[in-house]
Amino acid sequence: MSDPSSPVQPAELVEPGARVPPAGPSPLPPPPPLPGGLKGSLPWGLVRAVRPRQWVKNVLVFAAPLAAGRVLDADVLGPTLVAFVLFCLVSGAVYLVNDSIDVEEDRRHPRKRLRPIASGLVPRGLAVALAVVLAATALTLAAVLTRPELVWVLSIYVVLQLAYCVWLKNQPVLDLAVVASGFLLRAVAGGVAAGLAPSQWFLLVASFGSLFMVAGKRYSELVLVGDAAQTRKTLQEYSASYLRFVWGLSAGVACTAYSLWAFEMHELRGGVPWATLSIAPFVLGILRYAVDIDKGTAGAPEEIVLHDRVLLVLGLVWVVTVGAGVFGG
Repeated sequence: MSDPSSPVQPAELVEPGARVPPAGPSPLPPPPPLPGGLKGSLPWGLVRAVRPRQWVKNVLVFAAPLAAGRVLDADVLGPTLVAFVLFCLVSGAVYLVNDSIDVEEDRRHPRKRLRPIASGLVPRGLAVALAVVLAATALTLAAVLTRPELVWVLSIYVVLQLAYCVWLKNQPVLDLAVVASGFLLRAVAGGVAAGLAPSQWFLLVASFGSLFMVAGKRYSELVLVGDAAQTRKTLQEYSASYLRFVWGLSAGVACTAYSLWAFEMHELRGGVPWATLSIAPFVLGILRYAVDIDKGTAGAPEEIVLHDRVLLVLGLVWVVTVGAGVFGG
């Protein structure tokens, strides 16, 4: 006797010649396409797929030249601008590959399902081909226009991010470290392109500041989609309290290392303690960003930076004070 709860129809109820659907889960279909016009076109989809809004992260390439007080030097500013453009290219390539691999998982997410590749607007094959072109172009231009060291930085970034896309994104803790390394490599790239050696304090601030942002991003994702989320496997391994611990620890180390750098800068430059005064907007900026993390709204750091006016004001005050510290005194 057949189980009445079974979804399979009895043979006598199946019409002759009808096709019985196979058992097991089937891939999720893409969401309905966007309305016609530019926003529903393939070229616009390709632009969205490289995520230009997230290129704000690449501004970190100016951090090392700024900390050294040489960002306005012609022989430093030029290579740094080149490094910024090249990081936009390679990060866009990584986003294309990542979204091509995660297409099925993205279709289960309330927001990611609208991404160009997940929605079916951009074919996966075309996305991967464009990624190869962008990465190859960036590495070639880095070798021609800047120093060979930048080629190594970009190559390490691409290798780590591809390893993340394929495997490391599902490894707890390692996924946090790899994403944080992306921010760190951006910060290092500007100094490498311009031939500047970053200080130990700068590397600590960049490292733990990056980990702070990544842990906050994961915490916001956990708050948004819940513990049973299937959009990111590592979310099932983390608890809210653990991620709170990570971004709290990271913020503390970043603030401590930044303060030590500021005190050292004042001892070297003398005069008005602008670098020391910059500690206040730096710490307040961290605390303000932590408010957004705690609310669960920091899933997209670039959106927080661009839309939180108080955070923007604190960032401007920080830039002015730290600039006065490194350029004048």
